[in-house]
Amino acid sequence: MTEYLPPEIELRVSDGLVPYREALAAMEDRNRAIAAGDARELVWLLEHPPVYTAGTSAGTGELLDPRFEVVEAGRGGRYTYHGPGQRIGYVLLDLTRRGRDVRAFVHALEGWVIDTLADLGVDSWRAPGRIGIWTRDVDGGEAKIGAIGVRVRRWVTMHGFSVNLAPDLGHFGGIVPCGIAEYGVTSLDRLGIRLAPGAFDAALLARASRFFAGLKPCKENR
Repeated sequence: MTEYLPPEIELRVSDGLVPYREALAAMEDRNRAIAAGDARELVWLLEHPPVYTAGTSAGTGELLDPRFEVVEAGRGGRYTYHGPGQRIGYVLLDLTRRGRDVRAFVHALEGWVIDTLADLGVDSWRAPGRIGIWTRDVDGGEAKIGAIGVRVRRWVTMHGFSVNLAPDLGHFGGIVPCGIAEYGVTSLDRLGIRLAPGAFDAALLARASRFFAGLKPCKENR
């Protein structure tokens, strides 16, 4: 699957469940190394044990039932749940080489997930004023199927996206997901699409070239 990525990008696919704090520490170390020119950029695909993560805008009233560990993530956004059955993509890119445009990066990242879901038979979209990736649930209403959360340090991106393949949707009940109480959460499995993580990874990476094409190259030196 590495043939879908530019040669300067490392692909890491982790088996098993990677503890969130461990992944966060690894991202911070890699962020420093990329910024210093000592490591390649990284796309990391993985899953976590159940955890609630708090973004920089998380409100205390949005944590309804802290039944799982709660970790301050340092990324943008509010509370998010991660757990088995949810595919996580951490994308660590050097924006000094890719336009220095954080909004363009987030837009491209959203588009990468939306294009991948379309290839898997799920129509999804951005919703004005609502962070995340949205689709039509089994009851006809809108529901979130993917989350986006990004942090940029030293012009190197951290965190990325999550997509609900087949998580326990009841676990989202401990928080107000992304601070949006009036909409539900869904998954590919709930929509009748049963997909192994490897199959999702393959669909995602097949769309990687369009994602990277959406990031403006920058020849400017640091």
